[in-house]
Amino acid sequence: MKVLIIGGGGREHALAWKAAQSPLVEQVLVAPGNAGTAGEPGVRNVDVAADDLSGLLELALDQSVELTIVGPEVPLAAGVVDLFSERGLKCFGPTKDAAQLESSKAFAKDFMARHGIPTAGYAVAESVDEGMRQARAIGFPLVLKADGLAAGKGVVIVDDEDQAEKVLDDMLSGQAFGDAGHQVVIEEFLVGEEASFIVIADGDQAVPLASSQDHKRRDEGDEGPNTGGMGAYSPAPVVSAQLHEQLIDQVIAPALRGMTSDGHRFTGFLYAGVMLTPAGPKVLEFNVRFGDPETQPILMRLNSDLIAVLLQVLDGRIDQVRLDWDERTALGIVVAAGGYPEAYAKGRPITGLDLVPPGQVKVFHAGTRMDGAQIVTSGGRVLCVTALGDSVAQAQARALNWTARIGFEDAFYRSDIGHRAMGRDSGLGTRDPES
Repeated sequence: MKVLIIGGGGREHALAWKAAQSPLVEQVLVAPGNAGTAGEPGVRNVDVAADDLSGLLELALDQSVELTIVGPEVPLAAGVVDLFSERGLKCFGPTKDAAQLESSKAFAKDFMARHGIPTAGYAVAESVDEGMRQARAIGFPLVLKADGLAAGKGVVIVDDEDQAEKVLDDMLSGQAFGDAGHQVVIEEFLVGEEASFIVIADGDQAVPLASSQDHKRRDEGDEGPNTGGMGAYSPAPVVSAQLHEQLIDQVIAPALRGMTSDGHRFTGFLYAGVMLTPAGPKVLEFNVRFGDPETQPILMRLNSDLIAVLLQVLDGRIDQVRLDWDERTALGIVVAAGGYPEAYAKGRPITGLDLVPPGQVKVFHAGTRMDGAQIVTSGGRVLCVTALGDSVAQAQARALNWTARIGFEDAFYRSDIGHRAMGRDSGLGTRDPES
């Protein structure tokens, strides 16, 4: 069979790499893909943009694609699953209405409040004056979130009224995040440790994937501005067996029930970003797709046939799904372009990609493209060097060792990905502000 992966980032490279390993799969098409997917055995890039829904449908029909997996949130929010389903095509992901859990933070917060899912206190504002009134009522520090999709960067932590007023003005004027900022969610600041909890859902039931934890802040020690993610590792030691059950019972199960009762039955990858506070876990956000960079380490650990699993779910056989995991830790380090998450240069030649990594290391491409025979940068997050190890420290050391062999002008990365888990192992513990 042919499988189509929609998207062109690191998550999509990992999905394509994993899909190509399935004995069910003859060829994996990636639209539009990147330089990494272009060189992956059994994978072929197709020059169709991830938001070109009609072009994607034409591609799937023309190539007799039997399964489509949607990577990024934008085509989901635009209704790609609805479009494919109307033509009888299997497309793994939520409908446009169900994707509102991610495409509108106001929708998600109201949904959580309505269905008793623990989350931070919040208010929604459409003007600076209204926002400032709500901010003063909630108290500082607090978190301001652009309502719509902002590529993982529409979240700002503010410490005082002057900063809040400036950020609100930037968001609501459209200068910072365009249409994504027509409403702003003003949220209580939470303190604790963050974890990513991702499940495969069929509307009624869910199969949890391996736990993971990412690092959103740009700089070492979880400092600096928010990004789409500077690295991640799996499993996350903070997610104990007890917490795992708590997240299923208090977050995932009520979310699926609530979506169904609201008329938005949810099928796809459901991602809950949770803050583990002294008062218990609270949901920071829902995403309606696999996380990036969490996908890379999670799929490095997945021994099961991903394609077989997703077909079982779409065929109503989720109760037959059994996932097998590599017991080792997988850790991914994002190599980013200088200036990210703000303005950055593109087209920088990348060196070191011709080196062949050992079997326990995989270099996933994100913001890359071919310029003739040369691979060059084309995004803010360029690569995710992912490694397996018997411990977090060993996986980190292997990833760092290989990351040092790859370079381009103004490249940077964090060398402390996984420090929370290693701090826990040494008994030090960590506390991480919301990111």
